[in-house]
Amino acid sequence: MRRWLLVLALLLGLVLAAGCGGQATPTQAPEQETAAETQQETAKEEAQPAEQAKEIVLTIGFTESRTGRLEVSSGRQAKGLRLWMKHINEAGGIKLSDGTVVKFKEASYDDESSKDRVQELYTKLITEDKADFLISPYSSGLTDAAAVIAEQYGKVMLTTGAASDKTYQKGLTQVFQIYTPASRYLTGAIDLLLTTDPNLKKVAFVYEQAKFSTTVVEAAKTYAEEKGLEIVLFEGYPSDTTDFGPFINKIVQSGAEAVLGGGHFQDGTTFARQLYEKQAPVKAVVLLVAPPEPEFAELGDAALGVTGPSQWEPQVKYTPEAAKELGIEWYGPTNEEFVQAYKAEYNEEPSYHSAGGYAAGLILEYAIKKADSVDPAKVKEALDNTDVLTFFGRTKFDTSPESHGLQIGHEMVYIQWQKDDQGNLVKQVVWPKEAATAEFIYPMR
Repeated sequence: MRRWLLVLALLLGLVLAAGCGGQATPTQAPEQETAAETQQETAKEEAQPAEQAKEIVLTIGFTESRTGRLEVSSGRQAKGLRLWMKHINEAGGIKLSDGTVVKFKEASYDDESSKDRVQELYTKLITEDKADFLISPYSSGLTDAAAVIAEQYGKVMLTTGAASDKTYQKGLTQVFQIYTPASRYLTGAIDLLLTTDPNLKKVAFVYEQAKFSTTVVEAAKTYAEEKGLEIVLFEGYPSDTTDFGPFINKIVQSGAEAVLGGGHFQDGTTFARQLYEKQAPVKAVVLLVAPPEPEFAELGDAALGVTGPSQWEPQVKYTPEAAKELGIEWYGPTNEEFVQAYKAEYNEEPSYHSAGGYAAGLILEYAIKKADSVDPAKVKEALDNTDVLTFFGRTKFDTSPESHGLQIGHEMVYIQWQKDDQGNLVKQVVWPKEAATAEFIYPMR
């Protein structure tokens, strides 16, 4: 009996020892601790890339004419673009709704003012520099060459310093024009004249026989006829013309009330001076290229009242209030803010080339914000839907297959030489109304 009791006691002890041993073995707690640590490490690993992805740097690719005949204008365009880039980066970048911050850097080359160099360099910008978005070179010819490459590689390109219509009539889909196209360089002058004088009937066109000026006046002539005006003279002159007497005689004989035309600076200033000297009895003179240049004032009283188109002028008065009146959005710095910033950065007055470079970047910025993405397809869609007023004026793009990307919102700014209270010749913006700094003087003398 004792023996069986002893055996039972032994067995019971073994069972209890096994049970206690199982409870004391630290198996589950370390597993739980390890799992928690793993989760923390995983969270850290996941958080780290997300933190890095919050800031991305996009490459803006472009060429500029650091050498060659386009050096001055192209250089100013590039200065404007770089100023925009600096402003964005210093302000902390473009902030998207998912927390991403977008900043920019440039990749650029000297195109040497050569069309042959442009296609090679834009290909390099895309394939080697991995440019995310493109800005055009300066001039219609170089831009036309670059546009082909942008389209070939499916890269969105904002074009500035380029007014030709033809680039946007080739079935392109990725290219968006900032400047008013050549076909509308003088159509605003027709609107200005008819708004001022609804009874205006007879208009003369006298213009330089050059590709640019011919394109401009042919489009203006068609527009004037659509508005019911009678074209009493439509005649071109050779680029080297110095005696405009025969043309002025025809203007007088035609009974023209307004003269439109010109071509470039030299012929335009000579034409304006001789119109004044011969006291041609016209109420308005609107000429291409020459009047916006500061040197035009050297004509003295012969400059008084002469009007000319410009893409932009430092004294324009586009404002947020003007945007409200138009029923569209205002975006970016005021004109005064841009001018002050440009002067501070470069110690020079901005030209319309400078403003055009800045505006190209500003519109790209606007599209990225509207798309809330840097995806090229979404940015392109946002550009297609853009209708906005900035310090540079209105921006809206044609989205038809026939003219995709052609600028249809921006109007030429028309300046007129007037005298200030001290009798000094000054440029005043007289059209469009939302940008005007003074009333249009009509008749001009």
